[in-house]
Amino acid sequence: MATAAAPQIPAIRGNTRFFTIMAFVMGFVIVAGFTLNLAMGRSSFDAPLAYHVHALIFMGWIVLYLAQHVTASAQNWQLHSSLGKLAYFWVPAVVLAGCMIMIVVARRTGGPFFFDVNEFLVSNLALLLAFGGLTWWALRRQRYNGWHRRLMLVSMSILTGPGIGRLLPLPLLIPNAWTITFCVTLIFPIIGMIADKRTLGQIHPAYWWGTGIVVGTFVGSMLLAYSPLGYAFTEWVILGSAGAERPMQAFLPPGFSM
Repeated sequence: MATAAAPQIPAIRGNTRFFTIMAFVMGFVIVAGFTLNLAMGRSSFDAPLAYHVHALIFMGWIVLYLAQHVTASAQNWQLHSSLGKLAYFWVPAVVLAGCMIMIVVARRTGGPFFFDVNEFLVSNLALLLAFGGLTWWALRRQRYNGWHRRLMLVSMSILTGPGIGRLLPLPLLIPNAWTITFCVTLIFPIIGMIADKRTLGQIHPAYWWGTGIVVGTFVGSMLLAYSPLGYAFTEWVILGSAGAERPMQAFLPPGFSM
């Protein structure tokens, strides 16, 4: 279906300006969220090694993602292709490091207090796997330029969640903080759809497939998180750790103020 649909919509290889702008906007949102947390003293570099390993891999992916758009904008396709090969190794590293840090955070603190522990752990893991799957699909569709860069945009929008979550007043959004954060990440593929409609007259199927997979993953992960299996998995992960000492549900710590 994907191969048959692709020729119906023109894909100009040199038309990279929109995707480059979107890449830098998403990168800025992620960096801004973490920078704000540091500036406000909500986080620091004094953290266990796992945090630093995850940060290095995560930020390295952002740099690679931006570099790919810069090389495409410069029409340096040889370098673009060479850098793209790194993604085949970096994407699994991002997924593995992400899974590691989620388990570490869940056991260490139970996750951010404004999220339920089970939704933070189960839905986060599911969305991270969706990122890996969509990005891998995009890498395998490099010959179909329209599919490749749109799937990459959708997959990257998933990773804006941590940055967006640090920019929103999530304690004020309890008990819907997790769902609201996810919904905000959908702004990026929606902007892509609007751009397609304005420039091409129709929305490329890559957006429908990619966004549909992301939304479906979120809905399915939330159903799983709040099922007996989801609760059992969460309790098994945090068993005997400091994370098990906090309530399963989101809460405001005593004396908390924004």
